[in-house]
Amino acid sequence: MNALKETHFNFKNQTGFYRGKVRDVYFFKDKMVMVASDRISAFDVILPKPIPYKGQVLNQIAAKFLQATADIVPNWLLSVPDPNVSIGIKCEAFPVEMVVRGYLSGHAWRQYKIGFRTLCGEKLPDGLQENDKLPNPIITPTTKAKKGHDEDIAKQEIVARNLISAKDYAQIEQYSLALFARGSAMALEQGLILVDTKYEFGKIGDQIYLIDEIHTPDSSRYFYAEGYQERQANKESQKQLSKEFVREWLIANGFQGKDGQKIPQMTDVMIKTISDRYIELYEKVTGETFDRTDNRDIEDRIEANILQGLEAIQILN
Repeated sequence: MNALKETHFNFKNQTGFYRGKVRDVYFFKDKMVMVASDRISAFDVILPKPIPYKGQVLNQIAAKFLQATADIVPNWLLSVPDPNVSIGIKCEAFPVEMVVRGYLSGHAWRQYKIGFRTLCGEKLPDGLQENDKLPNPIITPTTKAKKGHDEDIAKQEIVARNLISAKDYAQIEQYSLALFARGSAMALEQGLILVDTKYEFGKIGDQIYLIDEIHTPDSSRYFYAEGYQERQANKESQKQLSKEFVREWLIANGFQGKDGQKIPQMTDVMIKTISDRYIELYEKVTGETFDRTDNRDIEDRIEANILQGLEAIQILN
């Protein structure tokens, strides 16, 4: 199974390039091309081997949900010329990610079990157990670190540090909760619970846009709805679809992204397991059969499709 680790394209009229943890981004005057690679990160560290079809899964899920939520907030997406590629408008990104949590899981649970009852200014009631539903969805923002770890930050500090104006923050807070409600409803239709997720926003002039990906396994955590209450009552682990199983595997093998820790060896069996889990999530979340794209000449295919996509919006003229 071939996989896309990174790209090295050079397009006419290209104005810049950025390589993130997972995506390679090519900038043009007022547009951008986002290539979803098969890289995988955990604890803000890029793992050494790519995961076949992961980029296709992320890109196609994100496109589906961006199209399904465009009535809530305008978004950056213009076209999807390749299973791994999205083309859209370039926005000035806000330096904060909006993490919405409906359940006490992941990072929130890890903080809660060591005694914290306030997370990013949001108070949490006593007596909760892991994966319990919260009284109401809460927003626990994080900074967007270019290097190293993102950090929790409260709304008050975001505004006080002029990272986002009070007016804009109130708007993206409203958008985030509305998107989470829509994502939760769509998940439930597929027998899933949207546990937590993150949204990113940007701005052009006075207009706020939803950017990046939404409701993918890299940005979201899902539980299976069937049996959720019974598993909670029995204090059993929840059956979930997310990247959390990768984090749990790393933790079990002594890695949490801390200095001096060594990433455990990713065997072919482990890589296939991760790939299969991503495809399972795609099919479960979308209700559609995943079509494995021919990846034998993946870079050539992507470059050709990007060129066609750019020509369609007259970027190369």
